Amino acid sequence: MTAGEAGARVAAMRDSYTSKDGRPGRPRRTYALGGQLMDAGSLAPGLHIVATPIGNLGDITLRALSTLAAADLIACEDTRVTRKLLDRYAISSPLTPYHDHNAATARPKLLARLAEGAALALVSDAGTPLISDPGYKLVRAAQQAGHRVTALPGASSALAALTIAGLPTDQFLFAGFLPPKPAARRARIAALGRIPATLIMFETGPRLAATLADLAAELGDREAAICRELTKMHEEVRRGALATLAQQSATGEIRGEFVLVVAPPPAQQHGSGDDADTLLRLALARTSLKDAVGEVAVATGLPRRALYQRALELTKGKSRESSDGAPR
Repeated sequence: MTAGEAGARVAAMRDSYTSKDGRPGRPRRTYALGGQLMDAGSLAPGLHIVATPIGNLGDITLRALSTLAAADLIACEDTRVTRKLLDRYAISSPLTPYHDHNAATARPKLLARLAEGAALALVSDAGTPLISDPGYKLVRAAQQAGHRVTALPGASSALAALTIAGLPTDQFLFAGFLPPKPAARRARIAALGRIPATLIMFETGPRLAATLADLAAELGDREAAICRELTKMHEEVRRGALATLAQQSATGEIRGEFVLVVAPPPAQQHGSGDDADTLLRLALARTSLKDAVGEVAVATGLPRRALYQRALELTKGKSRESSDGAPR
């Protein structure tokens, strides 16, 4: 049986529903699972935050299916994307767009429906809502208005990438998308580099190589993982040092969804600033400034840019000391 035939069969089953006295009844709130029509039941009024698959449509929870089927309205980023998921499970709940470009006008309408006692579901195109989408403002406004907000956990590309990156998971920070402009991006990376946690961030294919190069320059030779198209047919995970990954990505595949996971700074970085100064002085005594900075960056995990500036200060200070002690 094809997907279209299955959908037609489910629709016929739903339309044939009758009340106990034999008269046509209210359309059943249902979803299809394994060829069977399942009753969704009722849904409490309020805003329901529903995580949806990040690629593989099989990664949906039973609770999410029943909630989407029972919802009076589903707010989503792109109705075409969400419709594919609903069609897969024969869910007929109405959809309304809610995204960055219409949020200001759509939000009051959604709040009005909540005030009427409706049960609304909020989904993103993929994964958990509120992660890089405008859902936060709707949730906050709904809570301030006294409406119940319920979370239905599920797929998240950030957490999926963290679990397969092979990097520490005890502490992590989700940094979202880095700034697209190089100067702002490097400044943001420098600030993130001081955080003693694994870093998780999103990136687009066209900017991937440049971002990895900036990460390598600012954070040193940390381990990292590039996770592309997670849960999809062309899923790919590449692991290695940031500089190596940056070089590989210069000519690599740029299509798809990318999540970057970067290791936390080494334990040595949590020592005093004098530790880095000592290492720099020792290295400068036997090699060039550039090579000294490179060695200390690898040894400490400190940003190369900051080490370079400190090395310049140390060499200038040494020059002044020599000058002050010289005959005049």
